[in-house]
Amino acid sequence: MDKNDLLPIGELSRRTGLSVSAIRYYEDKGLVEAFRSSGNQRRFLRSDIRRLSFILIAQRMGLSLGEIEAQLARLPQGRTPTAHDWRSISRAIRAILDERIAELQRTRDRLDGCIGCGCLSLRKCALYNKDDRLAVKGPGPNQVLA
Repeated sequence: MDKNDLLPIGELSRRTGLSVSAIRYYEDKGLVEAFRSSGNQRRFLRSDIRRLSFILIAQRMGLSLGEIEAQLARLPQGRTPTAHDWRSISRAIRAILDERIAELQRTRDRLDGCIGCGCLSLRKCALYNKDDRLAVKGPGPNQVLA
């Protein structure tokens, strides 16, 4: 490994837009791994820019840290992930994203009507939820989140 392949944490912060403390947090979680210089300073692989960028994008898409961690665990530590590695992750999260998109569309389409909260307080609930039949499905907005 060439020393030019390693970045100090400040440079990684600058390149990703993440704070140094956020990078340390992700390091503590095992999502990135630092090497130590002879002066005991953290050095990260240049490819960790992509790992951290993936974390930012995945969080914005609504993936939990656990889901992100599971996907990043599929990538090799200590070497730059290949295009094949990233395609594999892309395929794996596609189903998760498709589920979330369907849930968002269902929510959008049902927000004007009954969301299944069981409140019986809206005039329309007598039509959508006559006799509070949705109560047997449990608490919460079960028409949307079911």
